[in-house]
Amino acid sequence: MNIGNLIKIAINSLFRNKMRTILTMLGIVIGIASVIAMVSIGQASTQSVHEELSSMGSNMIMIMPARQHRGGVDMGMSSSKSLDNKDLESLKNNTRYVAAVSPNVSTNKQLIYGNNNHSCSISGVSPSYLEIRKYGLKEGVMFTDDDVNKYNKVCVIGQTVVDALFTNGESPIGKTIRFGSIPMMVIGILEEKGQNGMGDDQDDIVLAPYTTIQKRFLGITYFNMMFASATSEEESELAATEITYILRSNHGIKSGASDDFDIRTQEELVSTMSSVSQMMTVLLAAIASISLVVGGIGIMNIMYVTVTERTKEIGLRMAIGAHNRDIKMQFLCESVILSLIGGVIGIVLGLIISYVASKLMNMPYVVSETAIVASFLVCAFTGIFFGWYPAKKAANMDPISALRYE
Repeated sequence: MNIGNLIKIAINSLFRNKMRTILTMLGIVIGIASVIAMVSIGQASTQSVHEELSSMGSNMIMIMPARQHRGGVDMGMSSSKSLDNKDLESLKNNTRYVAAVSPNVSTNKQLIYGNNNHSCSISGVSPSYLEIRKYGLKEGVMFTDDDVNKYNKVCVIGQTVVDALFTNGESPIGKTIRFGSIPMMVIGILEEKGQNGMGDDQDDIVLAPYTTIQKRFLGITYFNMMFASATSEEESELAATEITYILRSNHGIKSGASDDFDIRTQEELVSTMSSVSQMMTVLLAAIASISLVVGGIGIMNIMYVTVTERTKEIGLRMAIGAHNRDIKMQFLCESVILSLIGGVIGIVLGLIISYVASKLMNMPYVVSETAIVASFLVCAFTGIFFGWYPAKKAANMDPISALRYE
């Protein structure tokens, strides 16, 4: 019997019991749709994280104090005073692969303008911070090195702060806002960045000269952390190595001793976040694929029922000359077609779910061609694997017994 006749007979048989066919395919549809959706959402999440970190500066390097331990107690990083002005000057003047460097000193304050107030973190940085973190100015200017040297009380604010304090629509430029009891003049507004991948508002920010925060707010001489940018993304590791050497030399750390600082490059962050995201994608896809097994078992169960219902038909076909392989191929073809139709519907449904999820979660829409091809092959395998035994049972029937079956 040729393949065309087998497919025609299989389709007629499946459409003879439409509701049973639909319910049997449902397990395959759900399984394939789940796998496609989970893989697509996982890949979209990975891409979103990569884009988010890249928007912060693909060649950015973060330098943080190492965690401090006293008497076996973890004191955290805030107690460390290992990063200071000497380190800043060394990194500015004695590096080849570092394009820019900025200290960071932060404190939380209540911002007040007129009758409005807003709780916010104010970061003390240098003018190069905008270049390192890929911030742009929407209006006004950035403070200068002269402002840093003179501890001037000026600041640049994000759009969230603008919306919270300047509710009447007036321009913040030139206005004075108070941080607690200290007045600061607004000289610039940052371009909007929106939320990052962690859900943090990147526009809820105030930048001021780091010396102003050190001297007028905190009374300290050290930095909470430092940001730097490599001359290029490819040279980030070379820059990190260079920074490590300079800081170890500055801090008098002997060979073999642990660093009193930590260095993180964007490449490391992207790699770490991508690994976590990919692992979660594989885990979710593995869980979703369980429904494929359930769907396959459903196909096997229905094919057993079909073989039993059509026992006389099998006996009649054998009696008029059908070979065992013809009977086997007929039922195997039904199983594969059932699985493939369910797979196609599942792929379409999975792509629709992925698209809707990407819009709701504000992530890029990613179509995984590999997942689609793999799903299609899995459907074919499922049809063959779970349809083989019922088909074999039908092919091994004794024609006389089959004709006598009631």
